[in-house]
Amino acid sequence: MGLSSSLSIVGGWVPVSVTILGILGFLWLIVYPSVRYLLVVVPVSIAVAVVGTIAIRYIIEDVWHPFPEPIQTKVYISGGVAVLAAILMVARFIVGRGVAQKLVTIVAGLLAITMGLSQINISFAAYPTVGALMGDVGASSVSLSQLDDHSLRVVPIDEWHEPAGMTGGGRILTATIPGTKSGFQTRPAKIYLPPATFTTPTPRLPVLVLMAGQPGSPDDWLLGGQLVSTMDEFARTHHGLTPIVVVADATGTELGNPICVDSKLGNVATYLTQDVPDWVGENLRNADTARTKWAASGLSYGGTCSLQLATNYPELYPTFLDISGQLEPTLGSRQRTIDVAFGGDAAAFRAVNPMDLMATRQYPDSAGAFVVGSGDTEYKSGVQATYEAAKRAGMDVHYSEVPGAHTFAVWSAGLRQQMPWLAKRLGIPE
Repeated sequence: MGLSSSLSIVGGWVPVSVTILGILGFLWLIVYPSVRYLLVVVPVSIAVAVVGTIAIRYIIEDVWHPFPEPIQTKVYISGGVAVLAAILMVARFIVGRGVAQKLVTIVAGLLAITMGLSQINISFAAYPTVGALMGDVGASSVSLSQLDDHSLRVVPIDEWHEPAGMTGGGRILTATIPGTKSGFQTRPAKIYLPPATFTTPTPRLPVLVLMAGQPGSPDDWLLGGQLVSTMDEFARTHHGLTPIVVVADATGTELGNPICVDSKLGNVATYLTQDVPDWVGENLRNADTARTKWAASGLSYGGTCSLQLATNYPELYPTFLDISGQLEPTLGSRQRTIDVAFGGDAAAFRAVNPMDLMATRQYPDSAGAFVVGSGDTEYKSGVQATYEAAKRAGMDVHYSEVPGAHTFAVWSAGLRQQMPWLAKRLGIPE
């Protein structure tokens, strides 16, 4: 990744410059030598943007409920700013005279819109760098056919030695993991293969199943989550070794929320416990199939899902990393979750809910980490509660906070922070 690709767009001089240019753009869109424009067009445009933003917020938060937790007010405000800029750009373009004035209006409008969108991006850090915004994940790609070498010898990780001159980072495999047993329809998974994968012989490596949030997709961990840089950084100090990271689709669609269980919303649990492991075993020859060498992790919804897997299937996922997970799987409220996903059967919900399971079962062979942003007012109390419950249930767990709120900056930092523990737990040598 070049210097320009690694340039931050959520901190430093770039967002400051975008804000200054956006304000200048707004001044051009608002200030026009016409009393009617200043006293009628501008106030009406502002009113339309405000009413529209309030209406969208009402639909999303009070009617539609596409997300389990409310979106921050500042995100709606930033969106409203972008909408206002678009309205004023059209109005100023119509009243403007001459080609030059109209071109300046377009530029000014785009700058003002960009300012609003930039603030939304800063709120989530979904695209932390120029490279992420352009879709650059920081690694070259590899295909399944390139990995299909049956003559390649796979050796236990403790018998493998780093070959002289091994350089370069890991690679990304994009592959569809079909829901053969679950019937769950998914988008392609993103799979990080560390540098050691491409040596002869190759070491047998543990597997980390990583999941995005909701809304979200597997790409989120590569872009906002900066997965490649985290894993490459770890590989450089560990002889090219990291877990194979399978970023699996645990929601099916961008806005899907099947709450990581088998229900009429989709058989996600079967997908993650049977389809994904089966596919990995059949297609990734150097993946360790011993389930003690498998871990589950994720951010937000994905963090909740990792704890669900650890408590419902401890023999399959005895290791987990819950980053900013919820207190319990939810569609917005417990009653709505029970009604929609469990047909009103509260006992069925309790039978798979981690907090209920950890209150009645012991997990002496399980280990996990709980990470949350120190400023995450929505999720921190839930993460603390699940940590305490896991500890009472006999798990070997630890809790930590990283600076920030409910953003990709926290989630990428959380994975980076926990990699030494996770790697040791999965058997990667120092």
